[in-house]
Amino acid sequence: MRVAVSSDHAGFPIKEAVIETVKELGYEVLDLGTNNKNRVDYPDFAEKAGQAIISGQAERGIVMCGSGIGVCITLNKMKGIYAGLCHDTYSAHQGVEHDDMNVLCLGGQIIGPELAKDIVRSFLKATPINQGRYLVRINKFKAIEKDFFK
Repeated sequence: MRVAVSSDHAGFPIKEAVIETVKELGYEVLDLGTNNKNRVDYPDFAEKAGQAIISGQAERGIVMCGSGIGVCITLNKMKGIYAGLCHDTYSAHQGVEHDDMNVLCLGGQIIGPELAKDIVRSFLKATPINQGRYLVRINKFKAIEKDFFK
């Protein structure tokens, strides 16, 4: 699996820990920046990760800003992107299993590198259930998406 990873300047402090963990799990990293703490706009880097998934360059994404909220809002504007803000391991795997989440959003000013590593492991090891009541719910939000992205 290839994982798109991007951050703004405020998410940058945990970015290396995230990349290290993705590689440790045996996955390929598509590093989309930023590469330093110079101020940049989070929507630009969130969009890069979303586009990588939409185009098939990556199967999942991990995107960081200061709180994780800005990148999450940006990503959820993109058709086919299902981003969730997670600062705990349960939400990270449950979002994938129950909700088909394909992008993990993290706040670099909210959590530290060790917790980020645990959350990334939980996110990447999870697989969507895609059956029963979970599939019914996923199909419902995808139907809503079709109505708004005509």
